[in-house]
Amino acid sequence: MRKVMWIVAVAALAWCGWWWVASAGLRGAVITWFDARAAEGWQADLQEVAGGGFPLTLRAGLRDVALADPQAGLALRTQALDISAPAWWPGDVTVTLDDDPILIASPLGRSTLIMQDGAMVLNLHPGTALELEALGWTAGPWQVRDGDGVQAQAGDLTLTMVQTDGAQYALTAEANAFSPGTAARRGLRLPDSFPDAFDSLQVQADITFDTPWDRRALDQRRPQPRIIKLRLAEAIWGDLQFNLSADLTVDAQGVPAGTVAIQAENWRTMLDLAENAGALPSQLRAQADTVLQALANASGGADTLDVDLAVRDGTLRLGFIPLLPAPRLILR
Repeated sequence: MRKVMWIVAVAALAWCGWWWVASAGLRGAVITWFDARAAEGWQADLQEVAGGGFPLTLRAGLRDVALADPQAGLALRTQALDISAPAWWPGDVTVTLDDDPILIASPLGRSTLIMQDGAMVLNLHPGTALELEALGWTAGPWQVRDGDGVQAQAGDLTLTMVQTDGAQYALTAEANAFSPGTAARRGLRLPDSFPDAFDSLQVQADITFDTPWDRRALDQRRPQPRIIKLRLAEAIWGDLQFNLSADLTVDAQGVPAGTVAIQAENWRTMLDLAENAGALPSQLRAQADTVLQALANASGGADTLDVDLAVRDGTLRLGFIPLLPAPRLILR
């Protein structure tokens, strides 16, 4: 019996030692990462990193966090960010977001994200490269606000990126009860009778990158897409329905080639909304009308699009007819 007690005591002491080393390592890794970003020219401010979670969890509680990537033009500030992981494998990380407002700045402007129960789960393969196995982001009700008011909100959010084979990942995104806020509805000039929320807003895709996602994605370069199989991009909002699928290859310069299938109902109303929102310049409206009318005629309906387009030589084509330049697909 005494021998068993000694074994238990030694095991407990060993576990306590391991937890202390791993906990200190997690907090040190966070500080090192912030210092490395600052050395690269980022704004990387962090007031405090607190520990905790003994005996089964490693925890780093970050307070008053500010990050800004000048190359991407993205910045965020939050009062709190909690990082935790099982003590037996620190590569399964959960990042819990603050329920208080998170300030976000981008080339599109400044906004505030308010999100309930927001959490990101990161699963990494063992090894020095820390290759990504899965990434998930879930949340309850959320909204984005700017100086004009609420721009967008939804009842929940689900984003996942799961490694299926090497550098291939399955991506999904869905937001239930997604709706533009009152400020966005004013900008879109929507009538009061227009539905408040989308019936469906989701994306499903398989993407193969040139390299797997690992720690080099932050330290060196972003993996670039090379094969994109967009199985579904769907938006249904009242009488407006839009579906997109694609099968593309992407070269080293980001130029896509392949096929794109488009289905859209009430496309003229979609153009109205795009023009009202400023996404479609007024001087291009007539050209867009002409192109989409030709596509609608090709699919046999005045208000319905159902066409397959070819992407070749950097251009979207209907048969041999060039329509629009294809966008470059490059992750900065």
